[in-house]
Amino acid sequence: MSASNIKRVRSSEIELKDRLVHVNRVAKVTKGGRTFSFSAIVVVGDENGIVGYGLGKAKEVSEAIAKGIDDAKKSLIKVPVINGTVPHEMEGKYGGGRVLIRPASSGTGVIAGGAMRAVLESAGIHDVLAKSKGSSNPHNVVKATFDALAKMRDAASIAQNRNLSLKKVFNG
Repeated sequence: MSASNIKRVRSSEIELKDRLVHVNRVAKVTKGGRTFSFSAIVVVGDENGIVGYGLGKAKEVSEAIAKGIDDAKKSLIKVPVINGTVPHEMEGKYGGGRVLIRPASSGTGVIAGGAMRAVLESAGIHDVLAKSKGSSNPHNVVKATFDALAKMRDAASIAQNRNLSLKKVFNG
């Protein structure tokens, strides 16, 4: 994932909705018994092309979610959304997580599993075909989905990068 394609966004100007993807209870065994704490992965987005994810860890679930939301606001990216779908097919990878995201015609809906669905809906994508191939670990699936979305480019940005008109990008 090259840094030139990723457009960072400031969270102060937009209203973000958060979605909890997964909460994990972890235990540390001490002399006095088990000490439980929680880690939460959270996705935030404005449902209009801006989305981010974060991880929060704390002794209480609500604190972990709050920390995850704060972390997610620091990792916002802009995703190209054209007519409620993605501009082209893309694969994303992170660790053992592999995802495939394809554009779909209007009315299809979000055909995706749990962790991917949260990311795509938060980004404002309404029609998409998505497949998680590989690890089902929610952390890796979310990060692989972000990898795929960060690599997406629309025709206008390609034309601008190549110093061409939109017509020339399509006609060659």
